[in-house]
Amino acid sequence: MEMDHPIKAEGLKRSFGDVNAVVGVDLAVNPGEIYGFLGPNGAGKSTTVRILTTLLRPTGGWATVAGFDVQTQPSMVRRSIGVALQDAAIDPLMTGNELIRLQATLHGLTRNTIANRGGELLERVGLTQAADRRVGTYSGGMRRRLDLALALIHEPAVLFLDEPTTGLDPTSRMNLWDELRRLNSEGTTIFLTTQYLEEADELAHRIAIIDNGVIVEEGQPNDLKNAVGSPTLRIDVAMPYLETAREVLCRYGESRPARQGRLAIGLENGASALANVVRALDDQGVEVLHMELDAPSLDDVFAKATGRRLEGAEA
Repeated sequence: MEMDHPIKAEGLKRSFGDVNAVVGVDLAVNPGEIYGFLGPNGAGKSTTVRILTTLLRPTGGWATVAGFDVQTQPSMVRRSIGVALQDAAIDPLMTGNELIRLQATLHGLTRNTIANRGGELLERVGLTQAADRRVGTYSGGMRRRLDLALALIHEPAVLFLDEPTTGLDPTSRMNLWDELRRLNSEGTTIFLTTQYLEEADELAHRIAIIDNGVIVEEGQPNDLKNAVGSPTLRIDVAMPYLETAREVLCRYGESRPARQGRLAIGLENGASALANVVRALDDQGVEVLHMELDAPSLDDVFAKATGRRLEGAEA
């Protein structure tokens, strides 16, 4: 099916009693795009994903996925998408092969298709040798790769991934990134939520940041980083010097959000101003424990948009 936007929403809302979890989300994902969806905990990220994957009904606005309305055509949406959510229930007593066959049967695939497609997918995600082992014996990385294979069994046009690499070691994370790039190169549109800014930077063609139930920033990662402007100077100082250091730093740029015990500013004139900052701190007798100057990052984009640092940003 040809469509202008595999995922589109306008004025999307969802309330739980008096709590407004999503208060007006507008988005349009392009065909063949990896769309990164970021937000602090409680911002409405998971609720939005659950609406788009038909697990929750919206209380306002509308959304279409793969060309079908999530409210009036939920079964057609489900046939067209693959979904790998963090809290997906997988029977630990079943083997990888058994779960693949069950998922394929639920999607109405023929026995021959299941045999060919299942083996191909397990090989693709590196689980051929473990296919007849019970899933309860799988490592976290193996479980994530099996989740991906299950989501792909019916060759969906749109793939939803909810924090697919959380808890994985760096090697497993990069291997999964490679697989997602390969899927995307074959035309799969991917909607990716993540707590890892590096992951969004590496994979996403565009990102959106949701906060308090609305999208507060959207664009290509490089454009968003360039819009931040000055590089970020971060310093750690001994606690007795914290306020003195804050007073010194405010002369050289605007304060930026930082984790507790650390100060950060957007350093005007960048590296050329660094020597002046060091001298000024030294003149005030401030004991600096650590100092770093970083080019604008997605962490800075996130902080500028929400006033907070993203959980997992320093992981």
